[in-house]
Amino acid sequence: MYRFLSTLITLCLLPIIVNAAEGLETLQQKASYSFGVDFAKRLKQQGIDLDVSALTRGITDAASGNALALEEGEMAQAKAEYTQQLRAQLMQQQQELAAKNLEAGKQFLADNAKKEGVVALDSGLQYKIIKSGDGPSPKPEDTVTTHYRGTLIDGREFDSSHKRGQPASFPVKGVIKGWTQALLMMKVGDKWELYVPPELAYGDQQRGEVIEPNSTLVFEIELLEIK
Repeated sequence: MYRFLSTLITLCLLPIIVNAAEGLETLQQKASYSFGVDFAKRLKQQGIDLDVSALTRGITDAASGNALALEEGEMAQAKAEYTQQLRAQLMQQQQELAAKNLEAGKQFLADNAKKEGVVALDSGLQYKIIKSGDGPSPKPEDTVTTHYRGTLIDGREFDSSHKRGQPASFPVKGVIKGWTQALLMMKVGDKWELYVPPELAYGDQQRGEVIEPNSTLVFEIELLEIK
């Protein structure tokens, strides 16, 4: 977070356009405004709530060479304490989100297990056969080539080899546990839909912007080849 806030120094070297509706004529003015927009968006995305008036004052004072309202030690202490506060808030939010996702995933899997064609394993993994192939099954040491699509239980997509325009190859043991379990049971030519609980996916870790802590994941996998 310190590294992110330190980017403010770069902004301080540029003219500050207070009124966004006026004075954006030169390239420098437009770039300055754009840096401000980017900075504010990143703060908002990270859940950082700053006093805009005080932030603008700090930028103006530093850029104009005015006397600073706080001593260096005071600023360092304020940043450290506020950063600690933000981290505590973020941790609390992540814990609440993880608990919510865990409960939603359990309910989804309980309902899903009752659907026709869905097989529920003791490990917690569930799958449904969409298409059956007649090829061999991979071994743990093999590398496989697949086409796949991954979504959350609400249907939001987070990955797709189809959208990238080419299949993906990876070691059978180099993927999440749910995938490894399924691949060892599949045959070349099979297409399955997997329902993967968090303990067989990414657990309580956030992965990117879409996969939240304790997310249950849904995958459609087609096993194309064993290398």
